[in-house]
Amino acid sequence: MARHRTSRAAEALAAAVVLALTAACGSRLPESDFEHDDRPPATARGAGEPIRVGIVTSATSPVGGSAFTGPRDGAKAWFDRLNTRGGIDGRRVEVRLCDDGGSGVGNNECVHELIDEEKVVALVATTALDYAGAPRVSRAGVPDIGGQPIGAAYDTYPHLYGIYGSEAPRNGTPGWDGTLYGGTEVYRYFKREHGARTAAVVSYNQSASAAYARLVERGLKAEGYKVVAEQVDFALPNFRAVAADLKQQGADLVFDAIDGHGNARLCQAMDEAGVRVTAKVTNVQNWTSTVAEDHKDAPHCRNALWATGSSRNFEDTGHPAVREFRDATEGLETHSQWQLEGWAAARWFTDAARSCARTGITRACVDAQVNRARDHTAGGLLLPVSFAPSPDPPTSGRSCLSVARWRDGEGWVSQGDMNRTCFTVPQLAYEP
Repeated sequence: MARHRTSRAAEALAAAVVLALTAACGSRLPESDFEHDDRPPATARGAGEPIRVGIVTSATSPVGGSAFTGPRDGAKAWFDRLNTRGGIDGRRVEVRLCDDGGSGVGNNECVHELIDEEKVVALVATTALDYAGAPRVSRAGVPDIGGQPIGAAYDTYPHLYGIYGSEAPRNGTPGWDGTLYGGTEVYRYFKREHGARTAAVVSYNQSASAAYARLVERGLKAEGYKVVAEQVDFALPNFRAVAADLKQQGADLVFDAIDGHGNARLCQAMDEAGVRVTAKVTNVQNWTSTVAEDHKDAPHCRNALWATGSSRNFEDTGHPAVREFRDATEGLETHSQWQLEGWAAARWFTDAARSCARTGITRACVDAQVNRARDHTAGGLLLPVSFAPSPDPPTSGRSCLSVARWRDGEGWVSQGDMNRTCFTVPQLAYEP
């Protein structure tokens, strides 16, 4: 049975919205650990020659140095371990990193450098604030595997394969004639499983923030919630007033379209006002091990944090694929869901490349392997991912989700099996 995945793209778009609130246009900045060596360029053919892949990350964007680096770090950890175990068919994988600085100009420079100069076989775990180089990647027929869909590129262009899959035609126009679709499974989950009835949506008086908030409000209303819209001034947000109103309105859930710093201040204001909610719902980008530090002044709100996504909880070490990820990243200071998804993207590339080893690990072969994938899970780390295009936009579909909640002393605790936490929900149209 089909599992519509467009809603996860909408959630990643939300991450772009809140990150873009403080971002400005800039030029590409050099990445200190960009890897160069004196070996001749890889051709991706011939026994023993290294296989070269590229990772584009907005590592030094105006948003902040660590906002986008999780997928890169997870992918790099996979390739490091892979090389210690003999690489792919005896060939080591060389990783070429490029920091686009969070700008479209920088992104185009990275794409040119990796595709035309470094001759990479594929891009892996792309995480770009402004993926301006996406059309160039597509025209070159270079597979971009497991990228984070910040923006609409992965629902627009062939040869681009977002980490959550896509049913869109990907014929050069976003979604279906410029319209994307997102499901309401997150809202259905809290209604069915926890009896939530009143939901608040907090946003800034800024166009991108307000637009995403309206999308959340539409989904909540479609699921029958009473919706409380809370908007604060971007420059001088009064979170105390928001918290007071949340308490008066009796909100069960709190969603937001604000940045991480604003969320911490909102949580603190909620604690000070005595607001107790069923869930303060956050997205996959904030699904990290730094919660205790980020929300150190808000213990009640902190322990009401829930995260939803489409990948297995990075704390679920009872699962062998997660345990392998955690073992390989033991040396990292922090862990996050985006790191696990970057690891999954690299594993996905490796599976495709191994399938091509006998005939030649080329761009075309790797692209064909990924494109024909049906229900790929990266060893159980992802909900089933496919790229079979649907000629007609979805109106409803069965959607599954991964859910975890934060508990002091335990970290992120999984809530049920992500492959069984599924709902048949409407798919709502929105414009990217």
